[in-house]
Amino acid sequence: MREFAVRVAVRRPVSAMPLGVELVAISDLAPDTDWSRAVHKSNVVVHTAARVHVMWDTSSDPISVFRRVNVDGTLTLAKQAAEAGVSRFIYLSSIKVNGEETKPGRPFLPDDAPSPLDAYSISKLEAELGLKQISAASGMEVVIIRPPLVYGPGVKANFLSMIKWLYKGTPLPLGAATGNKRSLVALENLVDLIVTCIAHPSAANQTFLVSDGEDLSTVELLTRMGAVLERPPRLLAIPPSLFLLGARLMGRHDLARRLLGSLQIDLGKTRDLLGWHPPISVDRALERTARHFLEEVGR
Repeated sequence: MREFAVRVAVRRPVSAMPLGVELVAISDLAPDTDWSRAVHKSNVVVHTAARVHVMWDTSSDPISVFRRVNVDGTLTLAKQAAEAGVSRFIYLSSIKVNGEETKPGRPFLPDDAPSPLDAYSISKLEAELGLKQISAASGMEVVIIRPPLVYGPGVKANFLSMIKWLYKGTPLPLGAATGNKRSLVALENLVDLIVTCIAHPSAANQTFLVSDGEDLSTVELLTRMGAVLERPPRLLAIPPSLFLLGARLMGRHDLARRLLGSLQIDLGKTRDLLGWHPPISVDRALERTARHFLEEVGR
């Protein structure tokens, strides 16, 4: 395992950080941010910050807000990195650039024609295209990684809601969601791929997809997470069409589509070019996620 000197740009104070990690305070990811202290004498930049998908976006012009952060802010960082002599820029994008769903037997590939459907994914694609232009003009290598849903200890948003539902024994109308398949990626697996891309010569100017290597139906995910929480899921076999209708009436159609639909990723290119395999299994990653949750609730 190679060791790297690490400098981290943060907006807020960080209480726990490994010994030897240098912190640099950055006000925001914006078009006019000064990144000089962060990129000074750096060889590689790993860019993971973004304005993420917002379930209830109240902005009158969402795409402009996303572009300001995810496109303009990202390209400002990349330009300053190239000017400072950074040799490689690793960009954490999103599988949503490929699209929202896959058909049976047709997993997403990294070289598929992009099909972003919302402001967030459009902004991530535009950032990718801008980074490629900067790379062509400067010679700085760009590596793009498109992950699906990322989970692990401390996970938030919908994944945390699912854990809470299981822990409380909430009846869930998802017992019929057995035919879909979704790719997920544990945080540890994602970090391992990022570390691989820092120095691997074949990663230069490539786009990679990443996952745990095992796709799960919604029922399989609920069952496995329930097992490690010691809370077997209480599943109601509501017909998918009825579930979708109810979700649409409640304004949660997008969430229902993700729970019932498929989104699968083909890892072939990532494995073949980088020799990369997920270091931990789905079950091990779910166990670590559940253990952290149980420690937080004080069981």
